[in-house]
Amino acid sequence: MARPDRHHLISVDDLTGRELRWLVHRGAQYAAGECDGARPLADAVVGVLFRKTSTRTRTAFSAGALRLGGRVITYGPDDLQENTGESAEDTGEVLSRMLDVLVARTTGSTEELRAYAAQRRMAVVNAMSAAEHPTQALTDLTTMLGRFGRIEGLRVLYAGEGNNTASALALALSRFPGTELHLRTPAGYGLDPDYLDRARRHAKESGALVEERHDMAGLPEADVVYTTRWETTGTAKADPGWRRVFAPFRVDAAVLAACPGAVFMHDLPAHRGDEVTGEVLDGPASIAFDQAENKYHSARAVLEWCLGGIPAELA
Repeated sequence: MARPDRHHLISVDDLTGRELRWLVHRGAQYAAGECDGARPLADAVVGVLFRKTSTRTRTAFSAGALRLGGRVITYGPDDLQENTGESAEDTGEVLSRMLDVLVARTTGSTEELRAYAAQRRMAVVNAMSAAEHPTQALTDLTTMLGRFGRIEGLRVLYAGEGNNTASALALALSRFPGTELHLRTPAGYGLDPDYLDRARRHAKESGALVEERHDMAGLPEADVVYTTRWETTGTAKADPGWRRVFAPFRVDAAVLAACPGAVFMHDLPAHRGDEVTGEVLDGPASIAFDQAENKYHSARAVLEWCLGGIPAELA
């Protein structure tokens, strides 16, 4: 039986503008304690499938589901019959007859997650695929909203690899008017061209700016300086000399000095001395650990939306 109140989150681009804004603001409301006691997942069962390691995302969705009144079933990389050849479509169909939501980190293709979502009963959340990390982008914008009181007009300098975190951030931030996203990525490690093109199309419609360069010269004014780990979970680089290519993109005190007043964000885990110095990550400008906490608040917003959507008066 179809469930019209189920909503998938496979890509940021699956969201309407209203849904994106509601999720960000709802995450901020959870962070501010405005939704304490809410139990929109009462009697719901949430499956949490992680084939790769996770500290923040797995804990956020598990704790979030429990705090909202749901129950959690966890699956590791060797727990499902997919390992014996069962298809993603069949797996999704079977799980949909027992679960209300499936939160899945595959670090594989987005198409596999869409195969899980092909059924009509269970919501599916992309907790990180190879191409995109949409729940991280919602966390990031929730963090910015909590810090600045707005998303519109914010200027973000992102330094490092154009990975799945950067892809999702580009799709999300570019939907807000007046925002600027300055991507500084090593040559050969930029944003996926499809994601960059989509983000620029969003920016053209909203009056935002998305630009990418492959150097760290002439840094722009920024409200936020953002970086991520140089090797994303589940990946490795073929070039044995890749660290030399990445070294100029390390966020250190000089980068922050070039962006006076900016806060520092990192999706964690961090490798001090690689993508960021300890002086920056542990310094007064860093809000990286507040950002990590917001993964939990944002996860509750996502789970609530998955099982009900935004209120009818805002649709």
